[in-house]
Amino acid sequence: MIRSLNLVDYQSLAELRHQIRRFLHFSEQNARQAGLEPRQHQLMLALKGLPAGRRPRVAEIAERLQIQHHSAVELVNRLSTAGLVRRHRGTHDRREVLLALTARGEKMLRELSLQHRAELRNAGPALVKALRQVTHGAGNGSRRRLPASA
Repeated sequence: MIRSLNLVDYQSLAELRHQIRRFLHFSEQNARQAGLEPRQHQLMLALKGLPAGRRPRVAEIAERLQIQHHSAVELVNRLSTAGLVRRHRGTHDRREVLLALTARGEKMLRELSLQHRAELRNAGPALVKALRQVTHGAGNGSRRRLPASA
């Protein structure tokens, strides 16, 4: 296990964080311009992009977004009121409440996703470069090492 980092390692981590934050800022602004809070957009994307075999339940969405169940419920409530998400009963277990995007929600998510994909085509190379520098050990040991406690 590597116990020390050099200045290039810190710079690489800082650059990765910067590139991620730039994209997240774009995403947040884009969602707000569409009339959504960023987490509402994230919920819609998580719902549409669930891996095969995953049930579209509030608990699953909460886990995907790394938020508390009650926070996911509140997001679903707001999206439901806005006509972007609907709840429906499971076919096998009528106690189960499943989520789905409405046609309006599908349209809004498609427009946002197209804009995000275009942004990633522009910003993606810098993000990938920063990630490569961090994961492939940008610090090659030839630079001044900083103590592990730094």
